[in-house]
Order: sequence, then C-alpha cells, then structure tokens
Amino acid sequence: MFGLTAKKESRLKSVWAGAVHDHAIALGWSADGHFLAASASTGPTAIFDAHAGTGDRILTGHAGGTLALAWSPTAPILATAGKDGRVNMWDSAGRQMIALESDGRWIEHLAWHSNGTKLAASSGRTVHLWNSDGIRLAQWPDHPSTVSDLAWRPGTDSLAVLCYGGAMLWTLREGAAPTFKLYAWKGSPLRMAWSPNGAMLAHGNQDSTVHFWYAETAEDLQMSGYPRKIRELSWDSTSRYLATGGGRAVCLWDCGSSGPAGSTPQMLEGHGAGKPLTALQFQHRGALLASGGADGRVCVWQPKNKKQPLLGSFDGDGGEATAVAWSPNDKLLAVGFESGAVNVLAVS
Repeated sequence: MFGLTAKKESRLKSVWAGAVHDHAIALGWSADGHFLAASASTGPTAIFDAHAGTGDRILTGHAGGTLALAWSPTAPILATAGKDGRVNMWDSAGRQMIALESDGRWIEHLAWHSNGTKLAASSGRTVHLWNSDGIRLAQWPDHPSTVSDLAWRPGTDSLAVLCYGGAMLWTLREGAAPTFKLYAWKGSPLRMAWSPNGAMLAHGNQDSTVHFWYAETAEDLQMSGYPRKIRELSWDSTSRYLATGGGRAVCLWDCGSSGPAGSTPQMLEGHGAGKPLTALQFQHRGALLASGGADGRVCVWQPKNKKQPLLGSFDGDGGEATAVAWSPNDKLLAVGFESGAVNVLAVS
C-alpha cells in the first residue's frame, strides 16, 4: 500500500512496509527488538512483528487521539497515552494490562525509568509517577506552565521536567520527600535531551535557540542563529556530539572536553530546500545518524566521514516523515509518515 522509492546510490534498503490508520505520530521498538509499535494521531496503535512486518495487533485508541507511546526498557510492556487523560499499559500480544487515570487532561509525554520500575507522565502542569504495576508513587501539580517534555537523567533517579521557566529536576529518595533543583531560564523550551553520560542537558526552544546545561554545576550556554524553532535533538552514544534540527540542515555540535562554546557546527545538508527537519535520532551504540524531513526524505549520515557524510537516502510517498527510530541492535531503522505509512529500512 505504501512504500519508499530508493535512489540508485542509496545504501538504504526497505525490509518491509505497513501502515497505521492515519498520521503516524509516534514509533517505538520493544526492548528485545521483536516488536515495533506505531500510533496514529486519531488513536489506534499497531504492534508490528519487527521481522515479518505483520501488524495484526491493533490496540484500542485513546478517545480524541493518541499523543505518546513508550516501551518499558526491561519488559515487553507498552504504555500509550492520549487526549482522554489516560495511560494504558499493554503486553506485546496487544492485551490491556493496566489503565491509569490522571486529572482528566491530555497526557502528552511518557518516560520510563531505565530500570523499568517507574513511568512518568505529564498532563498540563502536572507530572504523575507510577510504578510498573500501576501504583501511584507521586504527583507534582505545581509547575509554572504546561510541561513540554520529560526525561530521566541517565543512571539516576532524577526526572527533568521542562516548561516555561526552565528545567525542573526532581530527585526521588526512598522513604523521604524528593529533592528539587531548578535550571532557571526565561523562555519557552520545547524538547530536551540528556547526554548519555548524564553530564549535559540540552533543550530546543521556541525562540530558535539551543540551551545547554552542565548538570552538576548548573553552568549554561546558548547557541543561536537557527532559522526555526527547535524540536529535534539527539546525542550520539559517546555524549560528544549533539545533532539538532531547526532548519533543513542537520546541525552537529561537538560537545567534547572544551564544550560547544565558540565552536562552528558541522552542517549536514540532504533535505529539500525550504523543507525543515522533522525527526532526528543517533544509533544507540553506533555512529550513524538518521534524519527525516518535511520533504518526505529520510537520510542516514556518517558524520565522521567529512568528505562523504551522507550514507544513503529514501524519498517517501507518504508525505512528511514524522518519526524515526533505530532498533535496539541498531540494524534497522523505522520511519513513520504523515499518511500513516510505516517503513522499516536496513543499511546495506
């Protein structure tokens, strides 16, 4: 039904193609790499067999639409959330295990702790925290504005909450109230990403800037000059490079020992003129970077090859590329499109 047309020089090959009901708003691989979940913006989520591409497990949609999905990093449990203010937990066979209620408002973001024991969700100005059995652990309702993103600091029990006013860091303590730290910033942040080593937090902003924080010292710096607001951020596995969107070119910052301040980023250009990037993701352990754009093109980059950084590209026929996601073993790349097309690619 849907597919991608390969360019002759491309090293990206289609493994299988499928579809969800409409706009593919989110993608996620199960921790074992056996399943790929894809949510349509109107609600239904499909669980595909990652090898065969069959998608006969269709999960009941959230009333009004689905907004987020997230697989547990340690078990075959999928969490979905949406405009009905609910979080549902499913097994890989598509059976609903747990239904969680928030405060009735949209749930826009989900974040599992790396050990799979805790799930955070944001609803308006409130952050909810449950364990994997659906027991409520905490609720923090008093953030200064609508929460725009959630992310656990790697290797810790600290949850970063992004909203107008900066990043709020809640640190859980067994048998005691959580501690709180504020990285204050007057602006409208949109998305954030921790470096894998937990040393730096970056967030992209409405005012077309990227803000960096050194977690331990709260020292900060800011990069400007982007043509658009920035929602696309991805760190490489070494915590040295941060890829950002905010235009049609991938902007790659070197955040090594001297930091990105005063440096000139590497610019990777492969998407159509006037068409911005819509998705970015580095491999989990490898050095390849995937980008998707409003032009429907998917590019895979090898940034260390300065002379020929573009490894391959595909031009989709499903409209804008809405999401990209590498499989846990980094061998497959899933791509979602505006039309609902879902394609899994391999690098040859």
